Amino acid sequence: MNSIIKVLWLIPVLPLLAAAITSVLRRNQRRLSAGLAIGSMILSFVIACTALVATIQHGGDPRRATFDFDWLQFGETSLKLGWVLDPLSASMAVMVTFVGLLIFIYSVGYMAHDENFTCFFCFLSLFAAAMLGLVIANSLLLLFISWELVGLASYLLIGFWYHKPSAAAAAKKAFIVTRIGDVGFFIGLLWLYSQTGTLLFYDGGNGVLETTGLSKLVAQTTIGGMAVATAISLLIFCGAMGKSGQVPLHVWLPDAMEGPTPVSALIHAATMVAAGVFLVARVYPLLDFDPANVAGQSSALTAVTWVGAITAIFAALIAVAQDDIKRILAYSTVSQLGFMMAGVGTGGPAVGMFHLLTHAFFKALLFLGAGSVIHGCHDEQDIRRMGGLKKAMPMTFATYAIGMMALTGVPLFFSGFWSKDEILHSASVWPLSRGPFVLLALGTLLTAFYMTRQVCYVFFGPYRGVESQRQVGQALPPHPALSRGERETASLPEDTHASAPSGILQPHESPPVMTWPLVVLAICSIVIGFLGTPIWPWIQSFIESHHLEWSHGIPIQVLGVMLFSTLLVAAGILTGWWLYGRKPIQSAEQLDPLEAWNGEFFQVLRQRFFVDEFYDATIVRFVEFMSRAADWLDRVIWGGFVQLVGYLVLILAWVDRLIDDFVINGGFNGGSESFRRAARYFSRFQNGEVHRYLRVLGLSVSVLALLFLWGCRG
Repeated sequence: MNSIIKVLWLIPVLPLLAAAITSVLRRNQRRLSAGLAIGSMILSFVIACTALVATIQHGGDPRRATFDFDWLQFGETSLKLGWVLDPLSASMAVMVTFVGLLIFIYSVGYMAHDENFTCFFCFLSLFAAAMLGLVIANSLLLLFISWELVGLASYLLIGFWYHKPSAAAAAKKAFIVTRIGDVGFFIGLLWLYSQTGTLLFYDGGNGVLETTGLSKLVAQTTIGGMAVATAISLLIFCGAMGKSGQVPLHVWLPDAMEGPTPVSALIHAATMVAAGVFLVARVYPLLDFDPANVAGQSSALTAVTWVGAITAIFAALIAVAQDDIKRILAYSTVSQLGFMMAGVGTGGPAVGMFHLLTHAFFKALLFLGAGSVIHGCHDEQDIRRMGGLKKAMPMTFATYAIGMMALTGVPLFFSGFWSKDEILHSASVWPLSRGPFVLLALGTLLTAFYMTRQVCYVFFGPYRGVESQRQVGQALPPHPALSRGERETASLPEDTHASAPSGILQPHESPPVMTWPLVVLAICSIVIGFLGTPIWPWIQSFIESHHLEWSHGIPIQVLGVMLFSTLLVAAGILTGWWLYGRKPIQSAEQLDPLEAWNGEFFQVLRQRFFVDEFYDATIVRFVEFMSRAADWLDRVIWGGFVQLVGYLVLILAWVDRLIDDFVINGGFNGGSESFRRAARYFSRFQNGEVHRYLRVLGLSVSVLALLFLWGCRG
């Protein structure tokens, strides 16, 4: 580990270098830009795998190596940054590079006709570099720097099709909402540094997650008697809530679907939204540190558990009534992130991280599969206008079905079953309350239902595609990824025209560059689950740095949870099939069976419980009011005050001018003129004529003589 730690920095730097080079390439250098992005991810993946192997082979306790360096020096104090190699960072680095690599390859086909292809891969590389920097950081400050770079890259990618007003608005919404959580994160970071004097996670026993650093937070309280450690933990958790879309900061995540589908897969599967759960797992010792804990549970982890459980059921309910194929998956991501948070809160980092790793594969599979469906259906995203794609897109259907079963937790061959059930088991034995378990169980039932609904709408029944507005042989409908010139010249393939009924654009399978990544992800969605079964919990033991022990049997309580979970999944799938598969939807205008059963509640779910409208009516309106008030204050009060001061200065200037001209200048000029006239008169006696001087002298002597004689006479 000591040898690989010295080159660990290359994992994020290679994609960053690819982004820097791609940023100066010409627009037509498409192959080079894609090659740089994919090549850098391959190299990063190889280094990450090497680091993972080194971590597995390391026999010491703990399995950790760090490399730190001085970043800033002020006085005798230095601020250090560094990176860490441990099971958590190694497993995350492998997952991010591998899933990211598959998404990069998929993007070559999906974005093939985009005029900003080169720019897209530049942004992708920047995004991957920021996430990988976050993963290996041994400093909360370096993690925060990478955290903000992830936010910047997400803004660029979500709003990549900036000519669409909805995409531009979604990018701004994601940036602003996540910044709200990041304000709390930043305050917690500063507070932690003020209390401990360091931001390194591990520093030979002196890091903020180690005994010495944590001991500095003992017996310190803040408002309401809350422990300082708890307050700092909750502030840091605010950042995780924003990035991972937890209630009430979840509203940006579904709108992020406005970006290209590879962006949705990257954000929702392997990178951005996983960052929040990773942060909670990374700072778990701080979250768990509470001198006043109840039943062995800290206040911070209790908050994490309840927020996660509420998010899981809340988002699952909304997903039930959505019609956009990517928006359903987006709310599914929000719900699954809630599962992960609850898993960390009730069972520790290994429980939540196991589901994070499995979820990364099958959710990437589902999003890329959705992109394949959208591509094959000529950019249609409304599931009501799909149908019958099982025959038209067999490869996409087979892989999508695997992803769907992994997400819903179909036993025993799909990874989601093992990771989700471990969370349910942890929640079932949580000492404080059974509430989170009930909410997560309902979330499991709803997940199986809404995914079955989606699959029935998309792949079964007749094709309900939109009637074409063009005659056969003319241009395709506008594709947001096509330039204006490409939209005008792009046409349907001849075989599509030949097989299409009059007025209908028929779906078609995606090219191999898009389908083969689906196959790889489908295989991973099955295999990775067997690395964390109750009999052989390798992933959990590795993340917790425990010795792996085989189990010769499964405890009765665990079997009970597995059986209960299986019944919930079966009930959700059967209910979904009964409503949507048994009698397939025949037309896009047909009323949804749930809407026909209870239209009012269905509309509440479809409108996402009106959370956005509530924010618009309260927070947004308040901000607008404060903005108008600030504008009025600036223009009327401060502007008027400035104008008043200006007028006063102008009046004083006029008064000063009058005093200067008529008092000061008048008196001085008058006196000067008197002196000038006197000087002119006396100058006549100084004209240089000697005889005049003698005449005056004689006259003066005569006068003096007369005065003398007059005086003697008297």
